[in-house]
Amino acid sequence: MTLARVAGHDVFHQSFGIGDRRALMIHAALAHSGAWRGLAAQLPLNAVAFDLPGHGQSDDWDGQGDFLTCVTRIAEEFRDCHGGGATDVIGHSFGGTVALRLAVERPDLVRSLTLIEPVFFAAARATAAPEIAEHDAANAPFAKAMKQGDHAGAAKIFLAMWQPGARWSALPEPLRTAQAARMPLITAGAPGFDADTAGLLDAGRLEGVTVPVLLLRGDESPAIIAAIHRALMERLPDARDVVVDGAGHMLAITHPDQVAREMLPHLARAA
Repeated sequence: MTLARVAGHDVFHQSFGIGDRRALMIHAALAHSGAWRGLAAQLPLNAVAFDLPGHGQSDDWDGQGDFLTCVTRIAEEFRDCHGGGATDVIGHSFGGTVALRLAVERPDLVRSLTLIEPVFFAAARATAAPEIAEHDAANAPFAKAMKQGDHAGAAKIFLAMWQPGARWSALPEPLRTAQAARMPLITAGAPGFDADTAGLLDAGRLEGVTVPVLLLRGDESPAIIAAIHRALMERLPDARDVVVDGAGHMLAITHPDQVAREMLPHLARAA
């Protein structure tokens, strides 16, 4: 466990597992690198995970440019600085959008790609998915709270959308305060995952991701996730969509056994 200067940020990172097969794990917004511990323990990988800027023990984001670009550059440089070469890249939620962008822009760094509910809403918008209207309606109160500067209110709404089993009032006060403070990072990433400012949906770019791709989602997750997966499945040449029974958006943390079970044959294909 250590800090490293990566892409202009002090980035905390830690390793899980042993062996020669390297993996890079990119966590969801509001989480931290330790969220991967349960899943990583069941995979035959020498995995490295880092805290996103403004998360865990990494430094704050400086607000310069686009947040998705910032994290992608960290992931890219992190691999170059820690052994380089092709690796198994695993991303959850916002981290899944980072992982996808890394695969598009630096295919030489990716051996296989596991996307656990990537929140790449732009993909669903591009296909005019019917689930978009429901998603936008559910997100409207969050957007309103952010516009009014009510970060605590926005955090409560965000939790209800993506972790409906969790109760805001039951969270310890320090955690509520921390999550409210991170709400601007959610909106900072929106140009990348909601408007595709990086152009990942441009003709031929997703089709250029030729490594095996595993898309994992919970059967209790918001409907927009299924729409995103459908849109990606239409364009990724070697992709498989798997639904984990009884799981929601946080399945990488809540259902590590089932996620690992699906990942093992996927990893074997890319050996």
